Amino acid sequence: MQDQTDDRTLITRIAGQDQAALRALLGRHQLRVYRFVLRIVRREAVAEEVTNEVFLEAWRNAGSYEARSSVGTWLLSIAHNRAVSTLRRRREETIDEESAGAIADDGDDPEVVAQKLDKAEAMRRCIAALSAEHRTIIDLVYYHEKSINEVSEILNIPLNTVKTRMFYARKKLSELLAAAGIDRGWP
Repeated sequence: MQDQTDDRTLITRIAGQDQAALRALLGRHQLRVYRFVLRIVRREAVAEEVTNEVFLEAWRNAGSYEARSSVGTWLLSIAHNRAVSTLRRRREETIDEESAGAIADDGDDPEVVAQKLDKAEAMRRCIAALSAEHRTIIDLVYYHEKSINEVSEILNIPLNTVKTRMFYARKKLSELLAAAGIDRGWP
């Protein structure tokens, strides 16, 4: 609770154009926001750019922060919206079928991959194979330790939708882990 109070104090100071407060807020939340964005956009350079935009938006809008949620939740909500907008704007590069067919497949079969990777790496790969909606729910709940209510706020979706997505995300993740050769479906 002390961190939330400190974060709110920082936001108040940022609203008064206090750059030291912004640096302190960056120190507390930048890595978490970056990792969250990276899981959505899947490109480091884009994640860095979006993370910078999140804190720039926090700088510009600190005065309108209403404290209905924690500062961390507010920042992740901004991050989610920015990341999704970035994905919508990004144009996919097209590869013609002939060029794609010429690319050699050097990948190992699933059994070899599972043998090479430790459990944490296998978990990351399985999470990456989830749909974007499921991946985001898992990320917020398990990596950012957000409650279902906070996830609902961050993503701006109904609470029951979060619960349903969580159920199906865990089910799919369990199946993917089993297919990767990990006995325990869910830790």
